[in-house]
Amino acid sequence: MTPSSRVVLGIDPGWMRCGLAVCDVAGVRVRAIVSPEEIPRLVADWQARYGVTEVVMGNRTGSELLMTAISFLTVPLFAVDEHGTTLRARARYFMDHPPRGWRRLVPKGLRIPPEPYDDYVAILLAETALAVPEHDGVD
Repeated sequence: MTPSSRVVLGIDPGWMRCGLAVCDVAGVRVRAIVSPEEIPRLVADWQARYGVTEVVMGNRTGSELLMTAISFLTVPLFAVDEHGTTLRARARYFMDHPPRGWRRLVPKGLRIPPEPYDDYVAILLAETALAVPEHDGVD
């Protein structure tokens, strides 16, 4: 498989909500924030619809249950370290949604998005996977 044909589904697991994003070398194809119960259906749908070639999931909160819930996958599934992704995702959110008005005056380190941004964590996980050479098997 060539690097340009890789399509990665990133999952940021959680107890209340999870972020998902499908990315390839051209960028983000689709992203969403859903409840953990919706993950198996959505993952199956996106695997077929977008031609997902591998799945990466953060290895923290709720990951073990979700790994089991999507064990039906026919593509490689990798658990990856998601340390530091929340802060990086917050910065990425504000790149896409620059603060306006008085919020511009709040120091960058103190800015908190006004809405959930778990999908941005999923994007970062998928983009990180795309940046490394392809590997084969569950980590």
